[in-house]
Amino acid sequence: MRHRVEYGWAVSAFAHPFATASGIGSWPGTAARQAAEVVVGELADALAHLVELPARGVGADLLGRAGALLIDVAIDTVPRGYRIAARPGAVTRRAVSLLDEDMDALEEAWETGGLRGGGRVVKVQAPGPITLAAGLELANGHRAITDPGAVRDLAASLSEGVAAHRAALARRLDTPVVVQLDEPSLPAALGGRLSGVTSLSPVAALDEAVAVTLLDACVATVGGEVLLHCCDPEVPWELLQRSTIGAISVAASTLRAPDLDGVAAFVESGRTVMLGVVDSVAPERRPSAEEVARAVVAVTDRLGFERSALRDRIGLTPACGLAGATPQWARTAIALARKAADAFAEDPDAI
Repeated sequence: MRHRVEYGWAVSAFAHPFATASGIGSWPGTAARQAAEVVVGELADALAHLVELPARGVGADLLGRAGALLIDVAIDTVPRGYRIAARPGAVTRRAVSLLDEDMDALEEAWETGGLRGGGRVVKVQAPGPITLAAGLELANGHRAITDPGAVRDLAASLSEGVAAHRAALARRLDTPVVVQLDEPSLPAALGGRLSGVTSLSPVAALDEAVAVTLLDACVATVGGEVLLHCCDPEVPWELLQRSTIGAISVAASTLRAPDLDGVAAFVESGRTVMLGVVDSVAPERRPSAEEVARAVVAVTDRLGFERSALRDRIGLTPACGLAGATPQWARTAIALARKAADAFAEDPDAI
């Protein structure tokens, strides 16, 4: 039995821009300007994004970038990764410098393309509050997520910093900016699967109510439109359905039957799901945009909605970040996502 889209559905702002094509965030190489030129060139009419270049090392990866975003919280490096520090040091300064370089590169590409003031939307990415707390260490070596006070402080600091970052980029580009929270550690945190410092100091499972509260508080402070990306196969659909997150980004290849129920319920609530349908590294044979579009409808046809009802509820991306791809495939991947998204939005019944 097919679901019918009721006119009573809340009209969500997430019908656009998230029901289009975008990249996840990470990009190969170390050249910010070159990466920005490619992303703006391929996605300016979809959802261009600020690139992340983790190959640059400390301060450029998912957690390291938080060093440039956190308000009144500093980070430093330790053998296992990053630790909360008493005061800003070289790691924080490097993270700020790299983020400024990325913003300068995007602004330059935006200006060159004549896009200022044109109303096209841009996406920025940041670690979500749960993944951040799971990934940062306290001074005692334990994960920050083991200390409820530290979790609250980090979430508040992150939210304020991301809100300021979003507003600053919106002013520089004179265009709307939306936010993607990366939460790859969310399922592990909820399932009690995070490792402790030793086997005698396990990390307790995060309570779902606490997780929803953290996410909702982050959304409220960041303002505007917020997307959550999770590349783990065990996406907590019921939890996210209860949250105020307006869109979810997942890899299509990880979706099982229960996940499809979660996708359908999320879409039926008037929100958007972005499907990662293009390989993150080059496959043996390059697919056509038509094949990618058919892969999309192979998923959406199982949701029980008419295809035309999903035109403004489904977006497309690569399966995950593109840091491990070649520059050539990274460009190809977002181009394929854009072309397939255009085809789906124009006439999904013709695919």
